[in-house]
Amino acid sequence: MAAALLLSGCGADVATDGKKSEKATVKRCGEPVDYTTPKRTVAYEGGSADKLFSLGLTKHVYGYVMPPANPPVSESPWASEYAKVKKLSDDLLNRELVVDAKADFVVAGWNSGFSDQRGITPEILDKLKIQSFMHTESCYNYPKFPEKETPFEALYTDLERLGSIFKVEEKSKKVVDDLREREKAVASKAPKGDPPPVFLYDSGTDQPFTAGNQVPPNDIIKKAGGKNVFSSLDERWTQVNWENVTKAAPEVIVILDYGDKPAKKKIDFLKKSPQTKELPAVKKDNFFILDYNEGISGPRNIDGLEKFGKYMRNLER
Repeated sequence: MAAALLLSGCGADVATDGKKSEKATVKRCGEPVDYTTPKRTVAYEGGSADKLFSLGLTKHVYGYVMPPANPPVSESPWASEYAKVKKLSDDLLNRELVVDAKADFVVAGWNSGFSDQRGITPEILDKLKIQSFMHTESCYNYPKFPEKETPFEALYTDLERLGSIFKVEEKSKKVVDDLREREKAVASKAPKGDPPPVFLYDSGTDQPFTAGNQVPPNDIIKKAGGKNVFSSLDERWTQVNWENVTKAAPEVIVILDYGDKPAKKKIDFLKKSPQTKELPAVKKDNFFILDYNEGISGPRNIDGLEKFGKYMRNLER
């Protein structure tokens, strides 16, 4: 057997005689896993599907699962690719759906698609001989094999690893290089001085849901020149209290906009609630609307960054 060489950055094994091995060894969170090239992939949510489509892998995708929170796929930059594959469900990911689809590969996040409570985990799928891949962004608290990267780096890692699994490394490098350049361009133009405090409002009236430092909005806010008021929380999407929001006195509020919780209703609530109507951001009407698929891990994160970067440059403080 040919000796194998570990490629840095994406963790893929290739044979030293110059021929690609039948399998690629790629990390799934912190666990090295042997993959054969998938032919019948099921993607959960827009972030997973977008990553695959951005790498030109449509022919390897059987279908997608898209819960109600996701905006219509017709709004996606890859709308034409979504049209070529099947919409399998508008509910949460489950084992029966994956088995019925005869999937050989499932892409989702930990506790965002994969779930112990709902009985669909990589370990369970391994026993069913179904390969799986988890978004690195969701790996920070994955049992046994945690892995922690900043959200944008996690996005790039996913694209590199998927490139290795599907043996499209050159394409993945091109996609990642382009995204990195766009990120750097925004960061280089970010306003100087003390970053204004920014609060991301996801949902919730009694207690708000917001973004910790393990999800893309944290990097979007930071790279554009702001400071996420809950960046100290080592969490993904998490619940906080209004008292801490008031104390942070955000000058900008980012509204995460998605299907069943439209941005306008959230803004109306913030303007009327006695807990929030006196916040600097509310009084100045400093609201920025971030599309759902710009806020979850996927290549559209950089679209969101570019839009928010422009907003921050134009912001009157």
